[in-house]
Amino acid sequence: MARRPRAPAASGEEFSFVSPLVKYLLFFFNMLFWVISMVMVAVGVYARLMKHAAALACLAVDPAILLIVVGVLMFLLTFCGCIGSLRENICLLQTFSLCLTAVFLLQLAAGILGFVFSDKARGKVSEIINNAIVHYRDDLDLQNLIDFGQKKFSCCGGISYKDWSQNMYFNCSEDNPSRERCSVPYSCCLPTPDQAVINTMCGQGMQAFDYLEASKVIYTNGCIDKLVNWIHSNLFLLGGVALGLAIPQLVGILLSQILVNQIKDQIKLQLYNQQHRADPWY
Repeated sequence: MARRPRAPAASGEEFSFVSPLVKYLLFFFNMLFWVISMVMVAVGVYARLMKHAAALACLAVDPAILLIVVGVLMFLLTFCGCIGSLRENICLLQTFSLCLTAVFLLQLAAGILGFVFSDKARGKVSEIINNAIVHYRDDLDLQNLIDFGQKKFSCCGGISYKDWSQNMYFNCSEDNPSRERCSVPYSCCLPTPDQAVINTMCGQGMQAFDYLEASKVIYTNGCIDKLVNWIHSNLFLLGGVALGLAIPQLVGILLSQILVNQIKDQIKLQLYNQQHRADPWY
C-alpha cells in the first residue's frame, strides 16, 4: 500500500484561530481602564495623605477612601484582562469575564431594586446624607461635596435645614459651646447678587427661626426631595449614563469570551497536530 504523503508541518503550525484584532483590542481596552484605575488610586491616596487625621467612622463617607477602593478593584479586574489577553491565558480571561459579568449584574440589580423599592432606597439615601451631616467638619472633601450639592440643588440638610442640628458644631442644645451653635453651612444661604466676597456666616442661628423667617435667608427644603425630583426630571440623562457604563462592560465580556473560545480552538488544533505527527499515514 502506498504511503499517503505528509502535509507540510509549517502550514498547519502557522495557522491560528486566535484573531490578533480581538486579542489586542481587548488588551488595549483593558490597558485604558488600567491606567485610569492607577490614576484613581494615586489621587485617592494623595487626597487621603493630605488630610488631617479623621475619625474612623468617617471612612464610610470619605470620598478619598471610596476612590481608592474603586480604583483598586478596577486595577485588579483590568490586570486580569490585560495579562490574560496578552498571554492568551484562559484562567485570567475567565476570571475577568466572570467578575465583569458579576459587576454588570449587580449594577442592574441595584437599579431595578432601587426603582421597585423606592421607599427603602429613599431611606438608605437619607441615612447616608444624615451620616455625612454628622461628619461634615471631619473631612474637607466631604465638606466640599456637601456644599456643592446644597448649592447645586438649592437645598439644606436631608429633610429640612434643621437636620444640621445632628452635627455637633451646629447642634442647637444650650450646652453646645460652639460658635456655630444653631447655624447652618454657608452653602444653605440664598445667593446674593453681585456678591464679591462669600459671607460664610450667613447661616448663623438660622435653625432657631421658623420656616417662613428662615426661608428669607437660606434654603429650607431638604436635599432628599430635591434629589428625587431631579432624578425624575432627568431619567433620560441617567439612562444615557447607565448605558454608557454598560456598553464598555458588555464589550469587555463579549471580547473576552470570543478570545477564550478562539484559544480553546487553537489548543484543540495543537493537540490534533501533536497526535498526528507520529502517524506514518498523516
